[in-house]
Amino acid sequence: MIDSVRLGKRAKNQLVSLKRKTGIPNWNILCRWAFVLSIREPSRPRQVSDPLEGGVEMTWHTFGGEHQDIYEAILKARCLSDGHEITPTELSRQLRQHIYRGIGYLAASGQITSVANLAALAVEQQITDDAAA
Repeated sequence: MIDSVRLGKRAKNQLVSLKRKTGIPNWNILCRWAFVLSIREPSRPRQVSDPLEGGVEMTWHTFGGEHQDIYEAILKARCLSDGHEITPTELSRQLRQHIYRGIGYLAASGQITSVANLAALAVEQQITDDAAA
């Protein structure tokens, strides 16, 4: 089980910018969006090297909220699919890498300026997934 989610200063700066643009007041909500956006990518996220000092830290419960068991199951399934061990250390590392990749996608797109943009992204992704099926 993961105890906490720790992200470095680069991620914190991107989250601050996303909070300002979207009006979403909590990092954990944005981190959930980032995780889900990354986890659906078939490629593995790259190794993250961002010192944790001056970053963001939240408990696993804060990150996952009432759906923490679902997020944990999704993460474990992805780790197995990617050939990673299911240990607390590896789960934390993979979670962090997925959150970083997702934050990068959200921050780099320049299109995320509101909650409506996030919702539109989710709908667009679902339509794309449905068309591919």
